[in-house]
Amino acid sequence: MTLYVLRRLVALVPVLLGVTVLVFVMLWLAPGDPVLALLGETAQGLGREQLQALREAYGLDRNPVVQYFDYLGGVLQGDLGTSVRSSQPVLSELLSRFPATLQLAGAAMAIAILVGVTLGVLAAVYQRTVVDYLAVVVALLGVSVPVFWSGLLLMTLFALQLGWLPASGYGTWRHLVLPAAAVGISSSAFIARITRASMIETLRADYVRTARAKGVPDHGVTLRHALRNALLPVVTVVGLEFGGLLGGAVLTETVFAWPGVGRLLVDAITSRDLPLVQGAVLFIAVVFILVNLLVDLSYALLNPRVRYD
Repeated sequence: MTLYVLRRLVALVPVLLGVTVLVFVMLWLAPGDPVLALLGETAQGLGREQLQALREAYGLDRNPVVQYFDYLGGVLQGDLGTSVRSSQPVLSELLSRFPATLQLAGAAMAIAILVGVTLGVLAAVYQRTVVDYLAVVVALLGVSVPVFWSGLLLMTLFALQLGWLPASGYGTWRHLVLPAAAVGISSSAFIARITRASMIETLRADYVRTARAKGVPDHGVTLRHALRNALLPVVTVVGLEFGGLLGGAVLTETVFAWPGVGRLLVDAITSRDLPLVQGAVLFIAVVFILVNLLVDLSYALLNPRVRYD
């Protein structure tokens, strides 16, 4: 297990380096003068000498390879640049928004796991019955409906028409319900499909048949013998979904005015705050990679029979 952890950590190094290369290339793919892209409207109206001085100050007149290693050195020291819009360090901006995204992702995944696993288990246990068909239809609808559309639908129904919950904002649990439900319902549909398929396969296993032959009640077979092993593939799916949400549920945070990383990224793009866009993309990628590492480790802990050679 220790060797596997070390190997996984070493394998992260080229992945993270590749992410920094892609993020750095964003600056060079931006149309126009890099100084104008970095400073936005604040660089408008400057003369050639002033622009050249800014290029030298930012190191944009040097070889791109040298610039990349300068950028990489700053990243390793926690320096992701300075936001053009707020003049604040990019890392500080991201860390100030991350708790809101973490709160939304946690609540959404709780809903997704509760609804998705329940639907999947019921569909598998009552396979080829009305319960199974209804669960499959609900799962297909959840996968097909865009998150932003379900978010607008929930907002229209529960906030605008019934007035039970606030349409947007941040601060109390009531503000969290609608965005978490919108994201959670969408994620639960995928989890339900994976759970159903895994449960059906597990229920056909020899050890499950042996347990039934020994007179173990149906609920005992389902909960004690089948469910634990059937949930192993679900762990990977939950990890991927959670990693994506931690990176920022961009559309959901924008629709509900939720002050998370996703909304910060949208605001940075619309205001052409390139340092903040670069930092946000790198931050999201790192979070996603780390969450996937934790998923791999948790899978090995849940299933000791797995051997990583």
